Amino acid sequence: MAPKIPLVDLEAQLAPIRDELLAAVTRCIDSGRYLLGPEVERLEKGIAEVCGVAHAVGASSGTDALLMSLMALGVGPGDEVVTTAYSFFANAGVVARLGATPVFVDIDRRTFNIDPADIDKSVTDRTKAIVPVHLYGQLAEMEAIVSIADRHGLVVIEDAAQALGAEGAGRFGVMACFSFYPSKNLGAMGEAGMVVTGDDGYARALRRLRTHGAETTYLHDVVGGNFRMDAIQAAVLNVKLRYLEEWTECRREKARRYTELFQESGLVSSGRVVLPEAIRDHVHHQYVIRTNERDDWKERLAHEGVASAVYYPVPLPLQPCFSDLGHGPGDFPEAERAARETLALPMFPELTDDQQRIIVSIVAR
Repeated sequence: MAPKIPLVDLEAQLAPIRDELLAAVTRCIDSGRYLLGPEVERLEKGIAEVCGVAHAVGASSGTDALLMSLMALGVGPGDEVVTTAYSFFANAGVVARLGATPVFVDIDRRTFNIDPADIDKSVTDRTKAIVPVHLYGQLAEMEAIVSIADRHGLVVIEDAAQALGAEGAGRFGVMACFSFYPSKNLGAMGEAGMVVTGDDGYARALRRLRTHGAETTYLHDVVGGNFRMDAIQAAVLNVKLRYLEEWTECRREKARRYTELFQESGLVSSGRVVLPEAIRDHVHHQYVIRTNERDDWKERLAHEGVASAVYYPVPLPLQPCFSDLGHGPGDFPEAERAARETLALPMFPELTDDQQRIIVSIVAR
């Protein structure tokens, strides 16, 4: 049975713009252009404007956007890529797929993002890039990360999959990658992704890579892949993009309200819960709290019909597929602690005040 309060309510998002979406999809169907084409080009222009960069290159998914970026950089066997120990699998998985080695760095306890203080210690003469993740919608400490990269002559590729619309997202790295997975702040009706860059050369390389390494039909300069974006997904996203700023402000308001309700409940002052920091540029893809009672709270919420989620319960270095790297429990204490204590609560622009009151009251009882 569906929960009374879902983690993400895509039906509530769809209802007010249903006619616009149907018209856009119908227009795309009638055009006969189902891969790349005008709808994708329009979306690329729109995302480039949001990020304040010269180029945006549509891709088949956020994961493929990351893969394309590393391929454009020439990452391969013998190379190392520094990234966070606590995130979705894609940022490490694409490194391994190219035969390179992911080098994991622990996170900052306050933000859940990669800790710049530990990046320096992880760089070797084989390091080719740094891939920070803007987790849950909050930018990593990019000034410090870019400074480290410059000092070592490295390239920064932002994994901004959860942070579209955050001030500066996409402008710090040589490339930045976004996901339009349906539950994202800007979500497609299927898989889609994007790479943005201010570099003309990388933009050209990315466009070539997404069509099997060919700029001219049947003439392949490099080995690429089939990373093209579906035009129907672009048509959907072009409609939704007009609402992104409004939805982002709604998310920020919901986050502020959660914080008020938790503070009023006494759970904060008693030390039973730690709330996400109120960062100005946070776009709140998720509202993630930290508590030693995580599993009990999740069970209690589910019993009352409220969905919640535990993201990343096993840090990346401890995943079975990376066992050959030799990491064990205790090597990444902050990532492991986050995996034990974090709980994501329902977060979507249409979330009501009454729903938020119910959610907080359940765990406060």
